[in-house]
Amino acid sequence: MPTEAILSTARQYLDVDPTVPITLVPIKRGASGRTIVRVKTPIREPFIGVHWTDEREDNDHFVPVAKFLRKSRLRVPEILDDRSRYRVALVEDLGDTSLLDLKDQPFEERLPLYRSAFEQVDRMFYIRPPKELELMPPFDADLYRWEQEYFFEHIVEDFLHKDAKPLRAHPALREMAEQLGSAARHLVHRDFQSQNLLIKDGKAWLIDFQGLRRGRQEYDIASLVFDPYMNHSAEEREALLDLWEDVADERPEPTLFHRCAAQRLMQALGAFGNILLNKGDEWYRPHIATASGLLLEVISGTDIEEPLKPLLEKLR
Repeated sequence: MPTEAILSTARQYLDVDPTVPITLVPIKRGASGRTIVRVKTPIREPFIGVHWTDEREDNDHFVPVAKFLRKSRLRVPEILDDRSRYRVALVEDLGDTSLLDLKDQPFEERLPLYRSAFEQVDRMFYIRPPKELELMPPFDADLYRWEQEYFFEHIVEDFLHKDAKPLRAHPALREMAEQLGSAARHLVHRDFQSQNLLIKDGKAWLIDFQGLRRGRQEYDIASLVFDPYMNHSAEEREALLDLWEDVADERPEPTLFHRCAAQRLMQALGAFGNILLNKGDEWYRPHIATASGLLLEVISGTDIEEPLKPLLEKLR
């Protein structure tokens, strides 16, 4: 059992006998085939226990990627004890406050945290991983098409009960995947959004980075700017792009940026539909409407508006 494996690892790490009380407090975070708990004991500060399965390929990358990013001076949790051969790791506890938890604070008060997050991901884009570090396969046309297929299957077919064949054959969507997949490749987080940014000591810390791979930096920026969980207004999105430009000394080219945003939002919608319908998690239902509205804005006036607009209007 996952919790038993974590408990056994924690006792070995702490070097304590069975009489010392250890409490495991479940932490629900995402839907990635992992068991995550907070380990509490009277003899030291809490830490996090993680157990993963082979449900997702990227889970095995969590520990080595964490060590690499930490060594590269990015703000990620420290690996306290690596028992990867048993698919268990003990990790630094960053607390419970994510950027999403601060959604109700005034936007201006959250801007320093976005700057902090942008600074981290800007650094990440340019660090060089060692040759021996195995990452997930890079973004290419096939991966972008997979993201589109994820949307077709779980939203168009399963959620709306519509025929997705015309979308699969639409040349504009295929062309978008080909264009994005031929781009220069930096390191990208792949799930750079408010749930995966924990706030500690007034700074943003990265978590759930096991999907790290090479890709387009605009994809990560679009993931945060068009985050369905936060649902930024048009004015707030412009302010975030201004902030990114101040951090990175450049602003994304608008057409390319919006294509990355469209890809990301289709992927997010596919994930929401999958988790809602196949895992019964109703928390994601309202985010389908939000993401659909954002995607409608992103594709307005583009060659993919015509095939997608009728479906997105139904989702709203």
